[in-house]
Amino acid sequence: MTEYGRGPGSEPWHPDDPLYGDGGWGGQQAPVGQQDPYGGQPQQHYPEQQQYQQYADGNSNGGWGDGRQDAYAQQQYQQEYGDPGQQQYVGQHQQQYPGHDQQHYGQADGGWANGSHQHAQGAYTPDPADPYGQQQAAAYGGGQQDFYGTPDAYPPPEPPSRRAAGPAPAPTPPAAPDPEQQQAGERTDWDPGPDQGELAFFAGGADDEDDEAEERGSRSKRKGRGGKSGKSGKGGKKRRSGLACLVVVVVLGGGFAGVSYVGYQFYQSRFGEAPDYEGSGTNETVTITVGKGEFGSVIGQRLKDAGVVASVEAFTTALAEDPSKPQIQVGVYILKKEMSAKSALALMLDPKSQNNFTIREGLRNAEIYVLIDKELGIKKGTTADVAEKEWSKLGLPEWANDNEDIKDPLEGFLYPSTYPVSKDMKPKDVLKEMVDLAKAKYEQFDLKDKAEALKLESPLQVLTVASLVQAEGNNKKDYKKIARVVYNRLEPTNQETFGLLDFDSTVNYLRGESKLATGSVDSLRRIDDPYNTYKIKGLPPGPIGNPGDEAIEGALKPTKGDWYYFVSINEDETLFAVTNEEHNRNRRKYQEAQNEQ
Repeated sequence: MTEYGRGPGSEPWHPDDPLYGDGGWGGQQAPVGQQDPYGGQPQQHYPEQQQYQQYADGNSNGGWGDGRQDAYAQQQYQQEYGDPGQQQYVGQHQQQYPGHDQQHYGQADGGWANGSHQHAQGAYTPDPADPYGQQQAAAYGGGQQDFYGTPDAYPPPEPPSRRAAGPAPAPTPPAAPDPEQQQAGERTDWDPGPDQGELAFFAGGADDEDDEAEERGSRSKRKGRGGKSGKSGKGGKKRRSGLACLVVVVVLGGGFAGVSYVGYQFYQSRFGEAPDYEGSGTNETVTITVGKGEFGSVIGQRLKDAGVVASVEAFTTALAEDPSKPQIQVGVYILKKEMSAKSALALMLDPKSQNNFTIREGLRNAEIYVLIDKELGIKKGTTADVAEKEWSKLGLPEWANDNEDIKDPLEGFLYPSTYPVSKDMKPKDVLKEMVDLAKAKYEQFDLKDKAEALKLESPLQVLTVASLVQAEGNNKKDYKKIARVVYNRLEPTNQETFGLLDFDSTVNYLRGESKLATGSVDSLRRIDDPYNTYKIKGLPPGPIGNPGDEAIEGALKPTKGDWYYFVSINEDETLFAVTNEEHNRNRRKYQEAQNEQ
């Protein structure tokens, strides 16, 4: 069929059609005496109320030969034929529509035999040269199905060069070809459903119904235009099937991989050796900080995170297998990357690897500030300025700085210990660590509750006594005796010194010095300063240094005795006296020891 304007009957080809004049083409109607390749079925139905056009050429151009087309050109036909399913095809070229006027389309008259429509009744004489002149005209009625617009439509006519040589055999259901043997140009619309062997999961299930309906519609449109049906529907199913298979493979493969990994990890954790590097490491160094109370596993994790060791297990194993049962000290360690666990442990036990900042017992704050400046590599005096301006932000306990005459509120709160200090730290950060440790220590010693039992006014006075013990004593074994001397001189009933401590250490503190020869007693009593214990009775306003554990223990648990005096002859020997006379004898011994040096 062409698109040159079909009428209500079987019209001839237009003269411009390349197949015009071909009388042997069985695409629509076989010649008389031959079997219709389509079994006598109607060739095409068009909906009602179509506007038909007149072909002006009336001779050999395939139009209506005797001009009787004029009646058709002036009318618009509307016919009602009832249910298309009730059509019966009688004889070779006759159609009957039950319940309506019967129409006959003969081979000779070519017109409407007994129609009920009002139109010209002239007989139609077909053109002998028209191969479709003797073809029965198809019926056109409202509600008739368009057989070219359905999936079961007939294929369009083909040119002679592509037709088969002999007459087409009677229509039989074609056998489904093997998809692998089909040629690229052949139609492949068959696809087995789940009931024919293909699983519904791989066939796409109900999701394919919409796709198939859309595909049938697209095939109908292509057939209406004379094209062949495509294969996209089948290809879409194949793609979906392949994707489903891929998903299954990925899921199963992922599950197998997960089980294998878990099994491998379990085996390694129970029976395998822990991952470990070899050798003493690379040239790249890192700084590792070890805090107080940290276990080997915590240290090992920190080493692993820094890239020093390959695994925590390797480090803890090396630590457990060391026969010396070493204890890793708090501090900062400089290590190399990618070291074996044994090499890392050995280096951490070597004092040379430690980058620690140690504050020894008895140092004054002024000395500590200088050490911090040096450790951080900053300008001298920087830490002292920070301490003076920001001491209140460092977290001192509430009982600190309870006297307006205190020279340095942080004195006594920079606890002697070893601190992990790195070059990128700020002075305030270092001071904060020291104050935090001091607070923890003083809570541990319970200074607040024990002050009253020692007849002291505040925990700060306990700390001040401890600083005096630390500054005056040369030997730790003498700390408790020195503390007893302090408490005895503070007694109101003291008839030896009358409430004065008379400690050279306090004079050195106010002077910022550390000398044995501080001057005569008369000269010292003339120094007007709250820290001058030669002139001011009682304790100084605050600590004069940072005492250590032993000095604090001595201040909290003094030895019982009646001593009021003591003098240190050397580092190993300190002489104690109850009376001033006895003390003067001890002073002569001290002078003799000094002359012998």
